[in-house]
Amino acid sequence: MAFGSAEEAGSQGHPHVALHSPQPGDITDVRIHSECMTGDVFSSVKCDCGPQLNAALDRFGEHGGLLVYLRQEGRGIGLVEKVKAYELQATGLDTLDANLELGHGADDRGYDAAIWLLKELGIHRVRLHSNNPEKVQALLDADIEVVDRVPLEVGVVPENAAYLKTKRDRMGHLLQSLR
Repeated sequence: MAFGSAEEAGSQGHPHVALHSPQPGDITDVRIHSECMTGDVFSSVKCDCGPQLNAALDRFGEHGGLLVYLRQEGRGIGLVEKVKAYELQATGLDTLDANLELGHGADDRGYDAAIWLLKELGIHRVRLHSNNPEKVQALLDADIEVVDRVPLEVGVVPENAAYLKTKRDRMGHLLQSLR
């Protein structure tokens, strides 16, 4: 287990965490996961975050890999703002429009801390477990080779179908199983 530097990570005083179970070879399975208290801790069905985290942990526990847990709740807006966005979603806005209505970007997350950690660990070739093309691009831009992208289409339930469709249709997430 490794803990990141808050100064380098922009985590507002909360250290990022990495769990690493080494793998043979020069390709490392990696999940870059942004904190989601409602999904990760309270098993909310409003999102797919908790199931994605659990799927990665199960896979890495069995086969090895690296989980980078970034402390950037609610796509980087924080827990309080995320709850405000939930309130706006209850009035009919989707997740993207709710964030924009609150004055935030569509996605205020950054991946510099994860990139820094990968390089510190000497990891330059990854099999990225993600549906988010922005994570793939961030690694490629940092000269980290993404050998493969492993889809994490888990936790899809009727309660989060609209949320996931917004991620797919408006934010470009790579979700094939949604209708």
